[in-house]
Amino acid sequence: MTWKTLDDFHLNEKRVLVRVDLNVPFVDDQITDATRIERIIPTIRDICASGGIPILLSHLGRPRRQRNPDLSLKKLIPSLETLLSTPITFVADCRGPAVLGTVNASKGGTILLLENTRFYAGEESNDLEFAAELSRIGDIYCNDAFACSHRSHASIDAITRFLPSCAGRLLQSELCALEASLASPKRPLTVIVGGSKISTKFGILSNLIGHTDYLVVGGGMANTILAAQGLSIGASISEPTFIENAKHLLKRAGRTGCNIILPSDIIVACELSAHSRTKTLPVGNCPHNAMILDFGPESIDRIHAVLESTQTLIWNGPLGAFEIDSFATATIAIAQRAAALTRSGQLLSVAGGGDTIAALRKAGVTEHISYLSTAGGAFLEWLEGKPLPGIVALTRKS
Repeated sequence: MTWKTLDDFHLNEKRVLVRVDLNVPFVDDQITDATRIERIIPTIRDICASGGIPILLSHLGRPRRQRNPDLSLKKLIPSLETLLSTPITFVADCRGPAVLGTVNASKGGTILLLENTRFYAGEESNDLEFAAELSRIGDIYCNDAFACSHRSHASIDAITRFLPSCAGRLLQSELCALEASLASPKRPLTVIVGGSKISTKFGILSNLIGHTDYLVVGGGMANTILAAQGLSIGASISEPTFIENAKHLLKRAGRTGCNIILPSDIIVACELSAHSRTKTLPVGNCPHNAMILDFGPESIDRIHAVLESTQTLIWNGPLGAFEIDSFATATIAIAQRAAALTRSGQLLSVAGGGDTIAALRKAGVTEHISYLSTAGGAFLEWLEGKPLPGIVALTRKS
């Protein structure tokens, strides 16, 4: 671990500029999922308990570098105050003398929330001048936004050039969980990757083949690999232009000893509908007018058997069209088995991505997975083996 944490700093009376991810979903100005707010509470409380002044930086939506009242962070104040049980001071800017005056007048334990960083052109361009302006507000910079750490933005990357920097509690726990699950996992290591397009996750699959013992591939991605094996996939979603890539993937897996697990039996239907008639068929027998929409019971049993011997599991993406109950059977069954093994202490399980967490929530097991990553894009880029700018920046000397 080459990055610092809050424990490496004396925080009393220090202004701690904390980059958080408050990009939460709204319906009619009501937050529909406050998970991202809930996960930053330990960092804020620890800074306050040490006598520091947490100054929160975040973006919300895509205001395209213009002030947009609908995307002001001011609308988050009620939720933050409820969850933290303390008043929050909102500052309608994130740079300049007025902000600095408010910050300098604040005492230890005061919590401030600055305006949407994406209202400013310098944020998304990773502008050094904008980062320098932000840095004048704080004494210490703390990144607690793993979900944004794949972005080279000023409040994530450039700012570390001007302030001593560290990871917050959420980022620290994310990095430790990811380190334990892929960089130095207990083996056997199994990775489940689902999704509709193999093109969007081909880099992930390529990277994982060199690291994992079992690679379970689901969704439309699996269809492209099945087609590469010469099997009939009917009218299923696939990417014919990636069939040659899939063939190379299979050959490489054979050379490295990575076991790629695809469905051996399939649930098919002629339309993606809650009322469509389904059939369970051996893989390769999909009718020309039908689509593969889930793994069958034989395939589920095979994955269960793999999980029984697995010590570390990483999961990104459902196996079928889980939004419709008829095609959620495999995802739910495997999620419940993974949760049971995690509860018994046999398995370290790490899951990330919006669809993955939605599927685990549908299975009723989110409380029984070792670690749920709040990140989407950052989690995927980490799986692909790419360096994340926000994490690399924490190792930089200011």
